[in-house]
Parts: sequence; C-alpha cells; structure tokens
Amino acid sequence: MSGFSTLLYKEVLRFWKVGTQTVGAPVLTATLFLFIFGHVMEGRVRVYERVPYTAFLVPGLVMMSVLQNAFANSSSSLIQSKITGNIIFVLLPPLSYWEFFAAYVLAAVVRGMVVGTAVLLVTLPFVRTEFHHPLWILAFAVSGSAVLGALGMMAGIWAEKIDQVASFQNFLIMPLTFLSGVFYSIHSLPVFWQELSHFNPFFYMIDGFRYGFFGVSDVSPLHSFAVVAAFLCVVSWLTLSVLRSGYKLRH
Repeated sequence: MSGFSTLLYKEVLRFWKVGTQTVGAPVLTATLFLFIFGHVMEGRVRVYERVPYTAFLVPGLVMMSVLQNAFANSSSSLIQSKITGNIIFVLLPPLSYWEFFAAYVLAAVVRGMVVGTAVLLVTLPFVRTEFHHPLWILAFAVSGSAVLGALGMMAGIWAEKIDQVASFQNFLIMPLTFLSGVFYSIHSLPVFWQELSHFNPFFYMIDGFRYGFFGVSDVSPLHSFAVVAAFLCVVSWLTLSVLRSGYKLRH
C-alpha cells in the first residue's frame, strides 16, 4: 500500500472500530429528532404543497448527520494525534501535503456517507421518501462532507485541546447547521432572516440535497452547487496552505 492509501485506511479503520459511538449514536439522535418533530409538527406545518412535513424533515436530518460527522472525523483524529503525540508518525513519512489532506478528507467523506446512509435506511420504514434526482443527492452529500472534512482539519490543526475543538463545533458548526433549513424552509422566515440565510453556506448544502429528493427547493440546485463548490475550493486552499506552513504541526 502507498502512504496515501495506508493513511486513508488508518483513518477509516479508526472510526469503524468504534462504530457504536461514531455511527450508532448519530443515527439514534437523528431518529429521535424525526420522531419528536414529526409527532409535534405533522399536520400543522406543510413546507411544500405535496410534501408532508415528516418527509420534508428526512433529507435535512440525513444531511445534518453527514456534515456533523464529517467534521467530527477529521477534527477529532487530528487533535487526538496531537495530544497523544503520535502525529509524528504521520508527519515523518514522505507524504505530500495533498496526500495528507486527501486522506483525512476522504475518510471524513466516508464516515459522513456511512452515517447519512444509515440514517436514511432507519427512517425509510416510517416515512415515504422520494428520490427524484439521485445524482444531486450524491453530489451534495459528497461535496458537503468534503467541505466539513476540510473544516475539521482546520479545527484540529488550530486546536491545542479537545475543548477547543468542541467549542468550534458547538459555536460554529452546530448553529450554522441548525440555521440552514434542516427543520424549516427559509420562506417561512421574515425577509431579513431570509436574506441572512443566503450567507450561510450550509443552507445551500441542505437545500440542494433536499432538491434531489423532492425536485423542489428554495434555490436553484445549480446555484447551490456552485456556492458549495466555491466554498470547498476556498476551504481546501486554506487547509493546504496551513499544512504547507506546518502551523501547530511541526515544532
């Protein structure tokens, strides 16, 4: 195996070995969200004309799980390696910055996709789900998890303690995810908050992903994908620049 494939295998194996925590727990959380919000809001709220609220909720919960777990995978791996000191065994081999970056991000994508697929499979018996545009579903799931994998690397490199990674997730990733339209359409908001939502890149990930299921969305999927792709390029460039500089990695 090459250095890249070995590092990728190690990162995938790392979360797979504790699947109850890394896969099972997010699936349970998303299922509880579905049951609670579906029970309370079903019949009272209808976002799209022909889509029941519970069905509307499923893609948002799936994508939320994908994004949060992609971020958690790369950020937790890096901070744990830095704290225990075994990051040296990743830095010493002749790996290029691109290989280092790609292995961590692809592992984050794998975990995000595994968790998202598991959430979707668990919800299928309870909700009638449509799949109008499967390629859009796949495109937004992969690009969104790649963005969060790169952001997770940035957080893991910057942080010196696990508490700092948790703060990054609790005060940035989670609010942006919850305010991206997981539980509602932005058209239900006042005009000011609708306009503000358009500055949240997570909104485009959720909205485009939901379009793949129902064929309706708040924003054109092409526009959403362009925003997500641009955001991925920016975050990737920043992460690669930090890796190249050795910031908080090489002392």
